[in-house]
Amino acid sequence: MPETTRFAPSPTGWLHLGHAHAALFAREAAGAGGRFLIRLEDIDATRARPEYEVAIFEDLAWLGLSWETPVRRQSDHFHDYRAALARLEALGLLYPCFCTRREIQDEITRAGNAPQGPDGPLYPGTCRHLDAAERARRIAAGATYALRLDVARAMQHVRGPLFFTELSRGEVTADPSIFGDVVLARKDTPASYHLAVVVDDALQGITLVTRGEDLLPSTHLHRLLQALLGLPVPRWHHHRLIMDESGRRLAKRDDARSLRSLRAAGWTPEQVRDVLR
Repeated sequence: MPETTRFAPSPTGWLHLGHAHAALFAREAAGAGGRFLIRLEDIDATRARPEYEVAIFEDLAWLGLSWETPVRRQSDHFHDYRAALARLEALGLLYPCFCTRREIQDEITRAGNAPQGPDGPLYPGTCRHLDAAERARRIAAGATYALRLDVARAMQHVRGPLFFTELSRGEVTADPSIFGDVVLARKDTPASYHLAVVVDDALQGITLVTRGEDLLPSTHLHRLLQALLGLPVPRWHHHRLIMDESGRRLAKRDDARSLRSLRAAGWTPEQVRDVLR
């Protein structure tokens, strides 16, 4: 069955073999007659660079891929993320968090055995209990804050358990609490990865989300955000990660395995595909 899939790199470094695998996997998953889209996740303006964006298109074309245009750039759609935040705020599900990373770590240390999530210890909920007057006072004073999702309250807004379909696992019961009260936006960044990707996939009509195994836990949270925002629910397929000789996942700082370097060394697209099989 034809699908609409996407490859969504961040223009913050050179694409490597792991990216090539993700892009080729997404294109194949779209099927004959399916739609394969590119999305630039450039919401982090401090790290995104135009030369990396140009290289992304060059590398993907070199691999033999083609995609629909125009390409969606997150930096062009901040209004979409603000609208989603406004909807969650209207439901009373967001609260400002004034804690610094150091303060959060100190609180976790004092608490002892803090619950662990996919990204480490969960936020202890320090600012969740501030009253409205105190929140307003701090904001009026110019305090820096992030917007967190009150996950426990959010779960009260959905009816019954949530599920998602993962093609290699079947139907999975979602447990959005594994991330705790996640940050959905910061003062200098209008949306976190979690919020932006859910909004983007809905607006682009993605029917099958393909991405690495490392992002499987995120699907639990994304399923909750889709339910809260009334968004369509795609299916998911999480693929294997490409590792180096020591068993570590490839990173953008590893230039030796960048597609740019491999091209310069005389590799062909067929050789890249063979290595990834």
